[in-house]
Amino acid sequence: MFAIYNLLTLLASQLVKFIALFNPKMKLFVEGRKSVFSTLKSKVTADDKTIWFHAASLGEYEQGLPVIEKIKEKYSTHKIIVTFFSPSGYEVRKNNSVANVTVYLPLDTKSNAKQFLDLVHPELVFFIKYEYWPNYLNELKKRTIKTYLISGILRENQAFFKWYGSFYRNALKSFDYFFVQNESSKKLLQSIDFSNVKISGDTRFDRVLSILERDNSLGFIEEFIDKKTTIVIGSSWPKDETLLVDFINNSSENVKFIIAPHNIKQEQILDLKNAISKKTILFSEKENQNLSEFQVFIIDTIGILTKIYSYADIAYVGGGFGNPGVHNILEPATFGVPIVIGPNYSHFAEAAALVNMEGCISIQNQIQLNEALNLLLQNEDERFEKGHICSTFVQMNKGATDSILKQIS
Repeated sequence: MFAIYNLLTLLASQLVKFIALFNPKMKLFVEGRKSVFSTLKSKVTADDKTIWFHAASLGEYEQGLPVIEKIKEKYSTHKIIVTFFSPSGYEVRKNNSVANVTVYLPLDTKSNAKQFLDLVHPELVFFIKYEYWPNYLNELKKRTIKTYLISGILRENQAFFKWYGSFYRNALKSFDYFFVQNESSKKLLQSIDFSNVKISGDTRFDRVLSILERDNSLGFIEEFIDKKTTIVIGSSWPKDETLLVDFINNSSENVKFIIAPHNIKQEQILDLKNAISKKTILFSEKENQNLSEFQVFIIDTIGILTKIYSYADIAYVGGGFGNPGVHNILEPATFGVPIVIGPNYSHFAEAAALVNMEGCISIQNQIQLNEALNLLLQNEDERFEKGHICSTFVQMNKGATDSILKQIS
């Protein structure tokens, strides 16, 4: 099975090079990996003590950040190495301040795994949430390097739990400890004879709670809001925006809207702006403007949505009409904001929990969206109660980072 896996990996490495000729994201995936080993050679010496964290993409990096920060504080003489698999993670966080070195993870071939670990020679390794690369894990096991899975999620449909999954189960033996988010993940691992498992929870709760300790003020947002009730629409996709634009165009002049689309390509931003009949301004147009005169503010930049949520009276979080589903709802939740989302949220435990607790409303069509937003706009008590449910939920689930640190210390 290992031979078949390695053959498929080699074939995939050639295929992505071909796809990269036509796909900009895949081009970043390929081009970004060309300099990994030279970067590591220049930034990591044989005498350095290192700790390696791997994140599939941006969400996993943000999830693991509380642990990275604590480990960096505890092991202050070590260099922190962070790797990403996806361009959507690496390109956004390649200049982060917490890691000493940030690179793409070379594809999972035997030679790449050996060369990478020869150069990085980590004392500790953390994989965040998921991604199980057999060659890297096999090489880590050979070198007896302590390896952990943090904020892990295991699902019954994964190959580990199938009759044909012995090859993948063997890869899991490389982990010294599994820190999982829930009871079902623990039981699944126990069902295949892993007892080195602890339910530590989800480190994302620690991550979002740390946001409350920062300065989240944005003067231009305060100017735009002008003390009016504000709906913040975060990470929206076209399917979300079709419904939301209809609501905005028929809304009261006393309600302000801030839209931070998931995709900020100029053409799509302009299409969105042109579809809105209310007075609308883009972030890129805000200089020398009286922002209080506008009713809709489209954020055509990245990196400030979290702070913007702190100004929301109501939040709509996008992605719930696509796959895999809704984007991060914990950021508005931590500020005590009631949330509205689309119908696809079942793969996200925090969204399912908040819908069940009625802090979050899931809608499936225009009528339901209108009803949900009008309820929250017209009933301040309802808005406060749902927001309180959200903030309490985040507070009740903190502590995963400390649980992990206690176990490995």
